[in-house]
Parts: sequence; C-alpha cells; structure tokens
Amino acid sequence: MSNETRDTVFIGKKPLMAYVTSALIQLANLPTVNIKARGLSIGRAVDVAQIIARKTENAGYTIGQISIGSESLESQDGKTRNVSTIEIEIKRVTS
Repeated sequence: MSNETRDTVFIGKKPLMAYVTSALIQLANLPTVNIKARGLSIGRAVDVAQIIARKTENAGYTIGQISIGSESLESQDGKTRNVSTIEIEIKRVTS
C-alpha cells in the first residue's frame, strides 16, 4: 500500500460521519490527511472538511491547501466526459 492511499480519504456515498471518523482516525497518526472527491461527491467532501475544522478546533485541525480540477472519464455509453475533482488538505496545527 502506497503512502498516498494511507493519508487519503476518498469520498463516496457512505454516511457523512463515516468519512469524518475515518479522517480523524488518520489524523491521530499523521500530520496531514487529504480528502478527495469528484463529481456529485464534491459537496460531501467540503462538508467533511468543514466538520473536522469547525467541530474540532480545540483539537487543532485546520484546512490547508485546496486543489480543484477535472478528469476525463469514459462513460458507460462510450463517450468521454469531464468530471470535476477536489482535493482538500486537513492538517494538524503545531503550536
């Protein structure tokens, strides 16, 4: 397993708090965790990042760099489509 997959939470269709819990568990051991999503899951990724940053302010987590982009994917009917992507960095604040 590469380091990128260990420090990354990919957002899908699970309940919101499942991703928040997963990210917080990873943040307990790592200084930064990336939250990645594409398409309709982007809003959920933003929600996860906001919950971690706002509800755990006392624990010292903050939102770092945010990257947006697009990927070309082939749809089921064989056409190429562009899908929006987002990557949000959550990091531990060092005092």
